[in-house]
Amino acid sequence: MFLSTLRGTPPISWVPFIGISEPAPVVAVLRLGGVIASGSRFRSGLNLSTIAPLIERAFSMRRVSGVALVINSPGGSPAQSALICDRIRSWAAEKKKPVFAFTEDVAASGGYWLACAADEIYANENSIVGSIGVIYGGFGFHEALEKLGVERRLHTSGDKKSILDPFSPQKESDIRRVKSLQKELHGNFKALVRERRGDRLKAGPRTLFSGEFWTGAAALDLGLIDGIGDVRSVMRKKFGDKVQLRLLTKRQTLLSTLRRGDFSAAPSLDVVGLGGDIADGLITAAEERLLWNRYGL
Repeated sequence: MFLSTLRGTPPISWVPFIGISEPAPVVAVLRLGGVIASGSRFRSGLNLSTIAPLIERAFSMRRVSGVALVINSPGGSPAQSALICDRIRSWAAEKKKPVFAFTEDVAASGGYWLACAADEIYANENSIVGSIGVIYGGFGFHEALEKLGVERRLHTSGDKKSILDPFSPQKESDIRRVKSLQKELHGNFKALVRERRGDRLKAGPRTLFSGEFWTGAAALDLGLIDGIGDVRSVMRKKFGDKVQLRLLTKRQTLLSTLRRGDFSAAPSLDVVGLGGDIADGLITAAEERLLWNRYGL
């Protein structure tokens, strides 16, 4: 009797509850700031080892609709720039999520390399963008050693091992070797920009790849960026007013920093480090400052 009753019962139709809406879209916000350098050379150093866990978290976040890169970097290591860019593109392809870049004060040289990891690039009118080139800088101290009466003792196996030694006179062969390396690295940079920007580029290679840098407004005219805007306003236009921006930060304690030996990230330590090498720390600080000063920052 019970079974026959069930058989005669009309099918149940599900009616959605009134007032329940779709969850708001989520955009993971990843800040890429500082000089791009491996290890702990710079206090604000940005490299793959420090940012890789955040990249993974950004693309693995629940209900994430896209990833926004907020970039403020004067550049640095070409290798680290390429590694970070490649890691972002790898995760974007795997998760099939769009990536957007937003430049703050500066996205120049390696900073623009990072921006090219995005499908679309935005900037402020006053941002500094570009500097698609390669630069090498150093110091020569051999004349200072002579004045101080200091004898330089250098022993190598291999006639190129002491190339660009700052305590020896500069050689023409060393300059040619550096120029050759720069040409190769510059070629890689140009290839990346052409691949990622494609037909959006609106100027010739002599302009775009000269190493010059521009304001955000001028960069838009050149096709180096896709628009003027900040992360909040653009993401609201893309995903709606209810979009949730989730800023990812590095989870770190002083104890974990000391265990890992990465003293550059310890919040209470200055640039000279724990080893007491004050001269090296001052040179590093000056080099970092010069990278920012080049763009008036």
